[in-house]
Amino acid sequence: MSLRKQTPSDFLKQIIGRPVVVKLNSGVDYRGVLACLDGYMNIALEQTEEYVNGQLKNKYGDAFIRGNNGNSYSSRYCTL
Repeated sequence: MSLRKQTPSDFLKQIIGRPVVVKLNSGVDYRGVLACLDGYMNIALEQTEEYVNGQLKNKYGDAFIRGNNGNSYSSRYCTL
C-alpha cells in the first residue's frame, strides 16, 4: 500500500460541495458549503455562518475568504 502525500489544495478539491469549517488567523470560524477554490487557496462558501468564540454571529448566503487569512480547513469527516 502506497501513501501519496496530499497538499492542502488537493484536500480541498476533494471536498468541494461538502460542509466545511474554515478557522481564520483571527480565531473566527466560518462554516458553510465549499463552492470553489483557486490556486491561491482563496475559497468561496455557500450557506455561510460566522462564529466568534463558538457563538453564531452572522449568516451570509455566500462568502469569499482570501487564502492568506485561513489558518485551518476541515470537513465534517476529516481535518487538515
